[in-house]
Amino acid sequence: MRRIDRRRREQLRRRVVNFSVSFALGALVATLLSDRLQRQATGRSIEPVAIATSGEIESTTGAPRVPAVQAAAPSMAEAIGALTRHDLLIPVQGVTANQLRDTFDDSRAIGRRHDAIDIMAPRGTEVRAVEDGTIAKLFTSKAGGLTIYQFDPTQTFSYYYAHLDHYVSGLAEHQTVKRGQLLGYVGSTGNASESAPHLHFAIARLGTDRAWWKGDPINPYPLLMK
Repeated sequence: MRRIDRRRREQLRRRVVNFSVSFALGALVATLLSDRLQRQATGRSIEPVAIATSGEIESTTGAPRVPAVQAAAPSMAEAIGALTRHDLLIPVQGVTANQLRDTFDDSRAIGRRHDAIDIMAPRGTEVRAVEDGTIAKLFTSKAGGLTIYQFDPTQTFSYYYAHLDHYVSGLAEHQTVKRGQLLGYVGSTGNASESAPHLHFAIARLGTDRAWWKGDPINPYPLLMK
């Protein structure tokens, strides 16, 4: 009789344990299924809402901001096509299109390509903005001497003016400039020859990081000749 009671108690205990385990597993499955259905209904992960602001992602929960995914730079063909519609001004006062020379592919020191054109002019000749834009950087380098980096209004292109004798008074970084506005004066600073003052002028397609010191070179010659 006692053996029968023991067996019944053991069977009852196992049923209770099995029921408890089944109930717990069922609750877990229900929770996971509910979460999955909610994700599918909203079409995204249940995370704090993020808002893109000025190239950064800002979480509404106050979480640390992280860089936003930037739009890809235009292809070179698209970039050149866009530039042909910008109506660029020859940046040296008094120089006409037929006086320009295509030195873009000329060789320079250490076997590098020139990636720019040299616009010859007397020292002190006015250098003017090729189009509207913003002064991204005023910089002095060993090679370029006194230089200006200007971004176009879309921040897709950088215009580089080098070997300047001096800047126009009041020129500053982040300043907005207009097409034809006076920026500086032709010189021979940097590695330019004292006997051959000129403006070293270059155009670059900027990357998504909008770094003023780098970019993909574009030949200015055909763009200034049109």
